[in-house]
Amino acid sequence: MTDDRVESIGRKAGSGLRWSLLGNTVTKAASFVMSLVLARLLATEDFGIYAVALAATQFVMVVKDAGIMAAVIQWRGRIEEIAPTATVLAFLFATGLYGLFWAGAPYFSALAGSEQATGVVRLLTAVILVEAVTAVRSAALMREFAQERLAIANLAGFAVNATLAVALAAGGAGAYSFAWGQLSGSVATGLIILFLARMPFEVGFDRAIAARLLRFGLPSAVGFGLEAALMNSSFVVVGAILGEQQLGYYLLAFNVSSWVPGMIGTALRYVSLPGFSRLAEDDDSLSEGVRRTVPLLVTFVMPVALVMATLAHPLITFLYEARWDPAAGVLRWLAVLMVVRMITSYLVTDILISTGATKSTVWLNLGWAVALLPALIAGAQLGGINGAAMGHAAVAVLVALPLGVLLLRRQGVRLRPVLPGLVRPALATLVTGLYMVLLTGVFEAAALLELLLVGGSGLLVFALLATPPAVLGRLIRRGRAHVRS
Repeated sequence: MTDDRVESIGRKAGSGLRWSLLGNTVTKAASFVMSLVLARLLATEDFGIYAVALAATQFVMVVKDAGIMAAVIQWRGRIEEIAPTATVLAFLFATGLYGLFWAGAPYFSALAGSEQATGVVRLLTAVILVEAVTAVRSAALMREFAQERLAIANLAGFAVNATLAVALAAGGAGAYSFAWGQLSGSVATGLIILFLARMPFEVGFDRAIAARLLRFGLPSAVGFGLEAALMNSSFVVVGAILGEQQLGYYLLAFNVSSWVPGMIGTALRYVSLPGFSRLAEDDDSLSEGVRRTVPLLVTFVMPVALVMATLAHPLITFLYEARWDPAAGVLRWLAVLMVVRMITSYLVTDILISTGATKSTVWLNLGWAVALLPALIAGAQLGGINGAAMGHAAVAVLVALPLGVLLLRRQGVRLRPVLPGLVRPALATLVTGLYMVLLTGVFEAAALLELLLVGGSGLLVFALLATPPAVLGRLIRRGRAHVRS
């Protein structure tokens, strides 16, 4: 019965994940092209100012609704009975939060070493007002695994964002081009979600429902807020200690390291939270879902991390021109952070929330934060932007990962069955990493050629080693049949 339940939910989640991946892949690819254009239109200092505003925005985005979205997704009853109260709570909380950030923007910008960022912070954080209006509708679509509608809305919003941002950057708007583009895109996405959700827009307030929503949502909001603070604290530390130009290099490397979390992690969260929430109704089903999911995630993420770590210099040079090469040393360490982020932020956190253990997400990120801030400060002072990245990666591996494992075990999730599935990708990572390092050491060529030969052959080696023989044989037979036909 457990296997049937896992298979049923897995099929729904798989369909939703395919749509999420499609939407995210197209959006991120287009966003990548946009970043290449903006890197040529804007100065390094503009990226530094934007990094400060982005740090503030990413924090408020994850706490904007007091965890109401997560509570709606996890709700065991009918969504219609909670939608009016949930809508009111999300908007009230977002409005109050925006007021605080409007007033505190000058102080936050000064703390990050960029007082010029005040206006950009105030403009960019306004996206939470739009997101608050659509929070319940977005949660309803995620709950139903209707990711195709979310993909349509996000793609349309990005088209508005990119068009306006590039036009403003070409016109000399500087860092404001990012802010106006994202705010306009958010409005477009929100309007489409309101239409596609097909839910009457009703407001109301039920104290009992509000109490239940907040008991679940507030701890998860605090956990997500700490997670966002963790990921963006390095921007504040680097900006305050090393200045805007070094922060611009750091931001570029961080953005590259965030390709996989942004593309795959975001798509995964659209389905993992509702999927694990359904599986969490039965302990055996949840443990089985974890056993199947973790090795797949690790197998997908590790080869990307290897390419980023071993080919950081040609990757940065080819994509962003040689003047951005100082970001390459940072990227090597942030590739390690990327792997841990995918496991803790997009898997462990969602599993904990699905079981109702929202307070555990607070302890996970709080423990990470306590260790991270001293490591960032010491790393930046001793080793510049490379040292800050090194500190970030070390704390992720030595503190965050073990803490996540401990918290899952406390919730009764069986992790021992996961280990056999990790042996093959671990060996593939070790062998492929050694192969790419040796080949890079003896092979010198133009950046693009090095990426194609070293990176391409490295990915092939990893795929051959990490794929189980039975699966590899099946793929070969299908390929041969396709060629013959």
